[in-house]
Amino acid sequence: MSRPDLPAPIAEWFAAKGWAPRRHQLEMLDVARAGAHGLLVATTGAGKTLAGFLPTLAELIETPTEGLHTLYVSPLKALAVDVQRNLLTPVAEMGVDIRIETRTGDTPSDRKARQRIKPPNILLTTPESLSLLLSYPDSFTMFEGLKTIVVDEVHAFATGKRGDLLSLCMARLQRIAPGLRRVALSATVADPDGYRAWLAPDGDIDTVTLVQGEAGAPPNVTILLPQGRVPWSGHSGRYAAEQVMAEIELHKTTIVFCNTRALAELIFQDLWKVNAMNLPLGVHHGSLSLEARRKVEGAMADGRLRGLVATASLDLGVDWGDVDCVIQMGAPKGSSRLLQRIGRSNHRLDEPSEAIVVPGNRFEYLEARAALDAVESGELDFEVFRMGALDVLAQHVMACACAAPFEQGALLDEIRSALPYSALPTETFEQLLGFVRDGGYALKAYDKFKRLTQDANGIWRVSLPKFVAQHRLNAGIIVEATMLSVRFGNGRTLGRVEEGFAATLTPRDTFFFAGLSLEVERIDTESIVVRATSRPARIPSYGGARMPLSTNLADRVRRFLAEPEEWRRFPDDVREWLEVQQVRSVMPRPGQLLVETFPREGKHYMVAYSFEGWNAHQSLGMLVTRRMETQGLKPIGFVANDYALACYGLEPITDPAALFSRDILEDEFVDWVQQSSLLKRAFREVAVIGGLVERQIPGKRKTGKQVSFSTDLIYDVLRKYEPGHVLLQAAWADARARMTDVGRLADLLDRAADTMLHVDLERISPLAVPVLTLIGREHVSQGLADDALLIEAEVLAAEAMRLD
Repeated sequence: MSRPDLPAPIAEWFAAKGWAPRRHQLEMLDVARAGAHGLLVATTGAGKTLAGFLPTLAELIETPTEGLHTLYVSPLKALAVDVQRNLLTPVAEMGVDIRIETRTGDTPSDRKARQRIKPPNILLTTPESLSLLLSYPDSFTMFEGLKTIVVDEVHAFATGKRGDLLSLCMARLQRIAPGLRRVALSATVADPDGYRAWLAPDGDIDTVTLVQGEAGAPPNVTILLPQGRVPWSGHSGRYAAEQVMAEIELHKTTIVFCNTRALAELIFQDLWKVNAMNLPLGVHHGSLSLEARRKVEGAMADGRLRGLVATASLDLGVDWGDVDCVIQMGAPKGSSRLLQRIGRSNHRLDEPSEAIVVPGNRFEYLEARAALDAVESGELDFEVFRMGALDVLAQHVMACACAAPFEQGALLDEIRSALPYSALPTETFEQLLGFVRDGGYALKAYDKFKRLTQDANGIWRVSLPKFVAQHRLNAGIIVEATMLSVRFGNGRTLGRVEEGFAATLTPRDTFFFAGLSLEVERIDTESIVVRATSRPARIPSYGGARMPLSTNLADRVRRFLAEPEEWRRFPDDVREWLEVQQVRSVMPRPGQLLVETFPREGKHYMVAYSFEGWNAHQSLGMLVTRRMETQGLKPIGFVANDYALACYGLEPITDPAALFSRDILEDEFVDWVQQSSLLKRAFREVAVIGGLVERQIPGKRKTGKQVSFSTDLIYDVLRKYEPGHVLLQAAWADARARMTDVGRLADLLDRAADTMLHVDLERISPLAVPVLTLIGREHVSQGLADDALLIEAEVLAAEAMRLD
């Protein structure tokens, strides 16, 4: 498909390659020539990057200009390497004079300074680097001639805080360059209109033309079944290391995706042990140093690796044409995520991608089957667009002030043109301005918070030059997670846990760590001080950042359970597991909450099959065990996976409905969030993003301990003297949404009131086995676990599957 209106260098380049522009690439050119904004939704390998840049290249060839023409914004620094191949190489081959440069946190400072005075024609950057650029007075001259902004991989970050920041940056750019055209490139999404509205100035969806890419060949996705049987427990697929290695040996280049960084390291070690042919393997995740990541990316780009174990740090955009197989360890947790990962394999639109899913346990087999069905039928996970975060807005207001004095009404109008902030109330904005001005009512006596002043004409400006330098040193949205040491009062350290786990603990809580039952004495800014206890450990140890099961897949798994005619497609042992459950207990219908209770070895168990994801279940476990305590049920502990929550104690639970009543979210939830460090932890993050405390001071970076100490002191002051402070509001919003998945909790409790089905059993049911095996996992230190757990799982399974 060629076109006479394509500039000659572009047409000749396509012809020399023996290619023709794809329909959606030419449609993006038409959208640009009509002066409209555009959203391109296309599968990986469809030439999205070239489609996004084609109008820019055509314009710069037809009417060469000095200065910045196009901004390309990507969520990942790693994409710079990738875009270099997708863009710099064609431009060089076309023989046209177009300057293309990158600007990220890793760009040398002399080049950054030069870019502001003499920018390239096309600048590749990230949301954070763009926000910093907009904090300079010369941003008005740098961007006044800007014609286009291209947002790549928009599905990856539009609905989060980085999306909020970029939305505000686009509002500012539109004010500087009113004719600016906005373009976004996205993988296949369930709700293109949501992204069109996010992209549009003032959320005016009709100004954004949707271009749908051509459908590629359907992917070839299979589920790898272990030699023997699908395991009862686990969620990693580690048992299949030899089979995964055999697939790597068969293919040219394989990416092995894992859902957590810790699992990526374990899988890499497992594969290395069975790498009999000594093939070159690598590992890539966000905790690695920049140098290590670049080295691995370079080796992949050059085709020097046969296998790469990776996490979500590779989900986005990085296009390596030689990858011919993708393996997903454990269930993918969402059909959109699986589709995105499948797209890493074989970047040719007309050839099928090859992917293999390795389920970790029987529920994960059902989830993997559900994901494959969803991909086959084109059903994707919906993203939730929410109100913009106030801490991000505070940072942006300060960036605008650093660039130039502003008038309050004009800035509010500009901010409201960004969709996440379109409904921002005037009084909330005034409160937020008050915070940026002097910290707010409770902190205004301190000079260190007096960042803005308002003159007699109502114009706002930065109080002192030091606050400008402070902003530029500390701006950013990603706040690194700190680790806390677990230690005895005498100073002996047992190890370190993520702060996310520590934040859920309160004094007297017990948890297993390093094979010991420990009781929390106190938590300070850098450690959990514990003592050994003989009390049963109530709280399971934390397994690292976990992706929640999407509601779309959860619904499909629920339907599987309720439709025995589907079971014919499953392996024999999975089918038998479900059939025995149906005989011994019941199968929950879609929308129904099944709760089973049964005794075992002197304890009483309650298992709720709620399918709301690990995060929501963890939070609910905390709340339900607190309520069990007040009801005299003597709880011992709880465990959770993506599908179920199991609580156990010394007294039988005869009325589960009383434990799941909706008021638990008003009573126990508020107490728990305030007594634990959850709210304090959320406040620490919003205080850093909102600019209340500095991460860095000239010449050095503060430690996590120093930042925690500063924010904890301020938190205590605000809780006491200004509980309605704008940053406490932001912290509550974070604690509710991100850290506890309270939306899914509320759905679960609403359903519990109307649809709970309580089945009291004499012994454990087949459906309860996968979650109950997790109790053993918390009782043994890592390394000794696997054999003991396999034995425990088989004992539980034998008990559950008996038909007498």
